[in-house]
Amino acid sequence: MDFSALIPNLTLGFTVALSFQNLIYCFIGCLLGTLIGVLPGIGPVATIAMLLPITFNLPPTPALIMLAGIYYGASYGGSTTAILVNLPGESSSVVTMLDGYQMGRQGRAGPALAIAAIGSFFAGTVGTFLIALFGPPLAELAFAFGAAEYFSMMVLGLISAVVLASGSLIKAIGMILVGLLGGIVGTDVNSGIARYSFGISELSDGIGFVSVAMGMFGFGEIISNLGLSSETRVTDVSKVHSMMPTKDDIRMSIGPIMRGTAIGTVFGILPGAHTVIAAFSSYTLEKKLARDPTRFGKGAIEGVAGPESANNAAAQTCFIPLLTLGIPTGAVMALMVGAMTIQGIAPGPQVMTQKPDLFWGMIASMWLGNGMLVILNLPLIGMWVQFLKIPYRVLFPGILLFICIGAFSINNASFDVYVAALFGFFGYYSSKWGCEAAPLILGFVLGPLMEENLRRAMLISRGDPSVFFTRPISLGMLLVAFALLLMVVVPQFSKKREILGAAEGD
Repeated sequence: MDFSALIPNLTLGFTVALSFQNLIYCFIGCLLGTLIGVLPGIGPVATIAMLLPITFNLPPTPALIMLAGIYYGASYGGSTTAILVNLPGESSSVVTMLDGYQMGRQGRAGPALAIAAIGSFFAGTVGTFLIALFGPPLAELAFAFGAAEYFSMMVLGLISAVVLASGSLIKAIGMILVGLLGGIVGTDVNSGIARYSFGISELSDGIGFVSVAMGMFGFGEIISNLGLSSETRVTDVSKVHSMMPTKDDIRMSIGPIMRGTAIGTVFGILPGAHTVIAAFSSYTLEKKLARDPTRFGKGAIEGVAGPESANNAAAQTCFIPLLTLGIPTGAVMALMVGAMTIQGIAPGPQVMTQKPDLFWGMIASMWLGNGMLVILNLPLIGMWVQFLKIPYRVLFPGILLFICIGAFSINNASFDVYVAALFGFFGYYSSKWGCEAAPLILGFVLGPLMEENLRRAMLISRGDPSVFFTRPISLGMLLVAFALLLMVVVPQFSKKREILGAAEGD
């Protein structure tokens, strides 16, 4: 990129973004995204799909600015219900729940929400300027990734889930396998044959992620809390200490925010790499770097700061392949491609030259939108925290109602509600048996992608499995995955040897 042209380009971008019309649409997008992100089950994909018709009669620039605002607004808004009531507003918020909800139970929901907002703003700002500085060069990195590289990346992600789990290694692997099996339910992409549908027509399209996540964490949490005494439940949710983070909270969050931003940036530019993977990777890294890893899952603020930053950085940088190469990195970006096509714009490198006002206006609006999100959400922290003081006899029916509405709204089918309830019971008994839900969720998300890239790589190599070891990037990821697995397995074996040695000594 010609860096000498950066200042004139950004000047053009801010001139476009700061116009009254575009500012209004950016604010509407951020507001809608935040509100939709807060609602469990209705993610940015469904929202953008529903609001696409509104943009048909709008000029291209404000239409795309509003849609982009909805996307990264929902990426932050999903953390609110994740922290307060253990419900993922959207898929990447699953990781935030692990420690964010525990902070809420300890009366520290305010600091958790504030750190989530600060981390999201920093990551969004970095992501925006990276798009401006390194958009085209970073997008070329995506071309180095073939089917073999993506499969190896998925393997690395699943091994990271094993590292993520704090309980038994066998149970973590078991939950991953359950997630993988759940992810491949539905119609085979290649043959068109329904797999594991058991003659149920609703399963031909697969099991919805929202139903699984809301069932495991929403229904499961409610069932678990019903088993507690009323005194315990009221104590857990009513004590609220401070609204804003302390100096120690900020000090402990700086490193995770920086590392999470870096991880999210890398995953955001890779087509097919989900924000969930970025959030899980950040959480895994922070857990491995922590002096006391046992704090994670019990209210560690690093477990909120890192994943939220990674999530938002990925949400921003995923626009790089879209705007520079016309490559959508996921369902939301695919909808953005549709919106651009409807507006008569062909996504790709020509956007930068033929529509510079659109390209640089969107980039500038992203930074303004992230500022709007902070202004919108920081003053609302006190209001959100007040929800924690609602008695469970009122809160439980409300949560159940939102879960049912969220699950039903996916396909307008009651079957999804039944699936959520089924996974709710499964989540409850899994927690009773000491099996964590996080590995299952990651396995469920990565399962279809992993299978698709495995089959594609084997087809390209004519059935030769050495393709995964002869390509440098793929080999590197597999070696990292193997090293991570050794870090987990070897201590397990050493503990067993110690136990056996002690038994023989006796």
